[in-house]
Amino acid sequence: MTSLDKPTEDTEDAARDARAVTEAALFEAFGGVRGMVETVLPGLLFVTIYTINKDLHLSAIAALGVSLLLVVVRLVKRDTVKHAFSGVFGVAFGVVFAMMTGNAKDFYLPGMLYTLGLGLAYIITTLCGVPLIGLILGPVFKENLSWRTRNPGRKKAYAKASWAWGLILLAKCAILFPLYWWANTAQLGWVLVALKIPPFLLAVWLTWVFLAKAPAPIDVFAEMEAEEKARESVGRSAE
Repeated sequence: MTSLDKPTEDTEDAARDARAVTEAALFEAFGGVRGMVETVLPGLLFVTIYTINKDLHLSAIAALGVSLLLVVVRLVKRDTVKHAFSGVFGVAFGVVFAMMTGNAKDFYLPGMLYTLGLGLAYIITTLCGVPLIGLILGPVFKENLSWRTRNPGRKKAYAKASWAWGLILLAKCAILFPLYWWANTAQLGWVLVALKIPPFLLAVWLTWVFLAKAPAPIDVFAEMEAEEKARESVGRSAE
């Protein structure tokens, strides 16, 4: 190995490490495969039962029941429950809306409104200089908000990722809301199920692309630990 080869290999190793860290952070933040299953399954069960027998109450109870079951499974296995709990709340709101109005399509309305609000939040926070994806992933990368003032390249990557999430979610809403008015419940439900995973995967992939090319995060927790050790060292020296 020549002296010119080693820096190249070190650079490649650093790049691989950065990609691995980014992949792990995205997996943790968005729940991975299991999180996607927990997101899709209640809605899939609802639309399947409703398509077969047009029974709103049975469909709603089944969707809520499977959501609660997913939480119980995570609790038994002592896994993180944030993704499963968010699914339960989403399904519960949908059930309440549908039961109150008697319109099965309203089962989907809270989730659609949430998607619209989230898409707008990504765009607005980015325009305000505080991209939402940075607020979500900052703690996962142990950088908190250091990217805002100390890591401009990373802030730019978060801005690009937030634009991607916002535009993808708004494009999804542009498809769903007309269907809410014009399509029947089964048609809307199957389109919603079909649009659950692909837009999400596209947004996650784009986030990974932007962050993999960005500067490494600043580990503010490690900095605080180092400062604390330095203070302790100074204190012992003074004694």
